[in-house]
Amino acid sequence: MAKRLVIVESPAKAKTINKYLGPDFSVKASMGHVRDLPERKFGVEIENNFKPTYQITPKRKTLIAELQKVAEDAQQVYLATDPDREGEAIAWHLQELLKSKKNGPEFLRVQFNEITKNAVRAAFDHPGHVDMKLVDSQQARRILDRIVGYKISPLLSRRVARGLSAGRVQSVAVRLVVEREREIRAFKPQEYWTVEAELRKLLDPKDHFLARLIQVGDKKVKAPNGDVKDDVIVIGSKDQADHLLADLQQCEYKVTKIDIKSKKRNPPPPFTTSTLQQSASKALGMGITKTMIVAQQLYEGIDIGDEGSVGLITYMRTDSFNVAKEAQAEALTYIRETSGADYAPETPNFYKSKKEAQGAHEAIRPTSVRRTPESVRPYLDHEQLRLYRLIWERFVASQMTSAVLRVTSVDIDARRQGKSFLFRATTTEVVFAGWLKIYGVEEDAEKKAEQEKPSEEEENKKLPPLAEGEQLHLIQLLPEQHFTEPPPRYSEATLVKALEELGIGRPSTYAPTIATIQKRRYVNKDKGRLVPTELGEVTTDMLRKHFEKLLDYRFTAQMEDLLDEIEEGKVEWRDMLGEFYKDFEPTLKAATENMEDVRPKLIPTDIKCEVCGEMMVIRPGKNGEFLACSAYPKCKNTQNFTRKEGGSIQIVEKEQTGVTCEKCGSPMVIKNSKRGEFLACSGYPKCRNAKSFNRDEHGKIVVIEKPKEVATEIKCEKCGSPMVIRTSRRGPFLACSGYPKCKNAKPLPDELKAKLPKASPKLPPVMTDEKCDKCGAPMVRRRGRFGEFLGCSAYPKCKNIKKLQPATA
Repeated sequence: MAKRLVIVESPAKAKTINKYLGPDFSVKASMGHVRDLPERKFGVEIENNFKPTYQITPKRKTLIAELQKVAEDAQQVYLATDPDREGEAIAWHLQELLKSKKNGPEFLRVQFNEITKNAVRAAFDHPGHVDMKLVDSQQARRILDRIVGYKISPLLSRRVARGLSAGRVQSVAVRLVVEREREIRAFKPQEYWTVEAELRKLLDPKDHFLARLIQVGDKKVKAPNGDVKDDVIVIGSKDQADHLLADLQQCEYKVTKIDIKSKKRNPPPPFTTSTLQQSASKALGMGITKTMIVAQQLYEGIDIGDEGSVGLITYMRTDSFNVAKEAQAEALTYIRETSGADYAPETPNFYKSKKEAQGAHEAIRPTSVRRTPESVRPYLDHEQLRLYRLIWERFVASQMTSAVLRVTSVDIDARRQGKSFLFRATTTEVVFAGWLKIYGVEEDAEKKAEQEKPSEEEENKKLPPLAEGEQLHLIQLLPEQHFTEPPPRYSEATLVKALEELGIGRPSTYAPTIATIQKRRYVNKDKGRLVPTELGEVTTDMLRKHFEKLLDYRFTAQMEDLLDEIEEGKVEWRDMLGEFYKDFEPTLKAATENMEDVRPKLIPTDIKCEVCGEMMVIRPGKNGEFLACSAYPKCKNTQNFTRKEGGSIQIVEKEQTGVTCEKCGSPMVIKNSKRGEFLACSGYPKCRNAKSFNRDEHGKIVVIEKPKEVATEIKCEKCGSPMVIRTSRRGPFLACSGYPKCKNAKPLPDELKAKLPKASPKLPPVMTDEKCDKCGAPMVRRRGRFGEFLGCSAYPKCKNIKKLQPATA
């Protein structure tokens, strides 16, 4: 066994690092966090200066025992977890669990922002120790969140709805979504009109061009924005527009001023976590959780042929614009070689990070610009390639020279009998592309995604040669009616932007926060936009009424600043928690006494329970109302129902499946989970047998049989039992036959794939009468990892999908 043990978080990261270190090192993966506050207990002794009680995460107990055994024989243990607070906390917990009282190994901390040969070796040449200031900051955040969640959540469950949770950052995120929705509801659209004139020269070239009305007399024409000013006019009705048109039709049009300006457009900075999430959403249609999963894969290492496994991007949880000098130098050399010297600035571009940004971090960039998207294309899947291209192009563009634009603005005077009107025609030409040569495509995608209208500068692609004093011919007037629009609902990306602008949350918290508020059903997603549920609105109102300070944007941002100050060693973490709890405790006590009970009331019915004979009641559930036995929890019988036109209740009879449980002989029934319908034994909970199923073209249930285990001659290195080939939704793998006592599993070697039984043929998708609302093709029933859904039969040309409504099922 190697005398130097290295511990990282993931197997992918371990694989990449292992090839750089050689046989003197043994690299193991901790699989993320290994120790935390207890799941079902508070775990914080407030009276004992907020002392936390940590427990080994249940799923990591076997792994920790293995690491402890390996650490006993090691001389050094290198903790190579991620370079942020979470990574530092994982390193500290590992150190606490693995250190021995006598003659234990030396613990060293290594950090790197990119997983490349040079970066990894440099980190191991200059190891340090666990930084307790970062650990204390992470502990303070964890305990703070535990206090808020553990103290307020039970109160919400008793007064609002069962199973609710509150979170210090998640509740503020929900508040943002709720307030935006209420803004939209309260918004009253206002009518306004714009007027354009289509004009041409009297002499050749007689090219047509457009000019927009910007001034009537001495008043500027504007869209309504709530302010009433003496020097502004709003064309607020068709009558008003028609009156103007009658005057404009009789006017003479003359060029009065031509203004030509040179304008620089500077390149955007390289990505931080939040800007990557925003651009990936706009340009690629990628959700923020998916973005972070794919970015993690690119960071931890991809096998790229002769180079083997290598990290393609730097660490992806960062709020810094810093770039290593070596990376800048390589980028400038590449730019000169591929685009020319004019595209590379004389001195490298510098971007100022926010005050609270972590200075030791870098922006997200490719680990080498020489690994172009085209060169790594054969080794990446579709999503990895799209995200890598976005990161690569943004970084290279950030190191290029500014674009130079020529903006031409032409003022046109229209006069008639003492009345004067001013029109303006504008155009923008690219004189020198600069960074737009690399990054313009993504910019266009963002504009398309946001459905931006062309600006005044983009109305005319080109203007004919004009001269001041030149008379023009009016071809036609183009009035257009508009209505002011409410602020848009938040998308995941724009909510991240709003949180960042308010100083709430940090790079590692954005994705989990937004995933949590959707998982808890405070917020739903509708056409890519976040909409609060009734539960989200009620909960927000209750929290704002009784915990006003906790939901205050400024207070939440101040707490983030204090966590940063703990990391910098300026504030002691227990003092910070003490100050918080001093205000929080009386607020909690008052809320416990005064918070009103707004839980939905149970509605009695005249239907008897078929199991015990008691009366059934209507209960609210996360998927809607359902019938439940009034004797709950003694009797847990439930039934679905529908309402007739008169409001009376009709029980939805359970479908007879015709499938018998092979374990106990009871009939199998259809149940619903978050992943859709499945077959479950009616003898539950005594028998927990469950199966997946499809439906054939006649709607008949067809059970999806699990592939049988295939024996192998390989022995489990942990317990000695034979290994078998099993299949999961991710494909076949090797597993110990001693499961669940031994949970050893590993990828299936290529030479064993021939032993796999042939997969049963898939049933053809079932056609429905519904038409695709995008292309008109019939919709078909398909099954995915989350159950059945409706998909377009024209796939992959049309990728439209819809939820399968209960009536359809």
